[in-house]
Amino acid sequence: MTTNTILVVEDETSIQNVIRTYLENENFRVVCVDTGPDALIAAQEHQPDLIILDLNLPGMDGMEVAARLRQESDVYILMLTARSDEADRVAGLRIGADDYLTKPFSPRELVARVQAILRRHRSSALPTSTLCFEHLCIDPDSHEVWTSSRQLIELTTTEFNLLLELAHHAGRVLTREQLIDRVWGMDFYGTDRVVDVYVGQVRRKLEQATGETLIQTVRGVGYKLVDTNR
Repeated sequence: MTTNTILVVEDETSIQNVIRTYLENENFRVVCVDTGPDALIAAQEHQPDLIILDLNLPGMDGMEVAARLRQESDVYILMLTARSDEADRVAGLRIGADDYLTKPFSPRELVARVQAILRRHRSSALPTSTLCFEHLCIDPDSHEVWTSSRQLIELTTTEFNLLLELAHHAGRVLTREQLIDRVWGMDFYGTDRVVDVYVGQVRRKLEQATGETLIQTVRGVGYKLVDTNR
């Protein structure tokens, strides 16, 4: 069985040690660093499956680290923050974080969230054939999305999984609860606000690439992909 590598970016030694202990007890390989610049170096060197990223870091804050990581990687990111303000959490999700946890937190909950995030890419039972629409083509095998003019659209793993779910039900409305169940999993710990943020991100990227609004909001219900099948 392959061991997942977790990069922990946390400058408080006591918290870092607790996280390492709990993750290693679940047979994860753990790499720890305590500054923003070191996080970028370690991400390149170790190619982790998931990064636990504190927001308040010396050298470079977690928001900047996440933004730089997203320029070259779709690695899963779980943000740790002492900030309870919703704007900070939303900002982290918009940059590309997959989940967040507010300090103080339960180490067992942290491990459960890590396990839930890593299960996402293995949980889909959807067909893997390429889906082509008037404006988009989506390849589940390569995790690539491109326009009808062959322009590649860069999406994070979670953004891709969300779009793929909508594409498999094109023209039909999926509720936030259905999307959470199918994209994040039954053991998702956040709120349906996360769905709104991610849909907004995907919709913006599709609009920039195609000039069309391909994901519609059905007020009080959910979202649907309205691109026409070829």
